[in-house]
Amino acid sequence: MKVELVTTLKRRATKILADLQESKEPVLITEHGQPSAYLVDVDDFELMQDRMKLLEGIARGETAILEKRFLSKSKAREKMSKWLS
Repeated sequence: MKVELVTTLKRRATKILADLQESKEPVLITEHGQPSAYLVDVDDFELMQDRMKLLEGIARGETAILEKRFLSKSKAREKMSKWLS
């Protein structure tokens, strides 16, 4: 992963973004020696967002199972029949 100072980003934003689009390698931006932000390719960001939504859905499902908030197959089919017909 590339690391750039925030001041370098200010001076060379166009070049850094061009490199990012070409390499698809995230860029860590530091400020006063501390991590401040990541620059990531748009497609990679959107893929991460989609994966996060999927993982959150799985986590909600696991929680529902642990809390016994689920339906039997027949009850679920009954409730979904209006959409499945």
